[in-house]
Amino acid sequence: MFEPIKHNLETIAGVQIYPILSLLIFFLFFVGLGLWVFSYKKDTINELSNIPLKDQ
Repeated sequence: MFEPIKHNLETIAGVQIYPILSLLIFFLFFVGLGLWVFSYKKDTINELSNIPLKDQ
């Protein structure tokens, strides 16, 4: 099923860099997201989590 796609991709010069770049982008995104989450202040998280419970 993937033979035509695989054959077409093998004929492109420099195509081996794309999987490496996509993995690098994926990894950096989740590392950055993890750093952002763990550096968030506890008070701000509690304030944001209580917004739906506040009466108007």
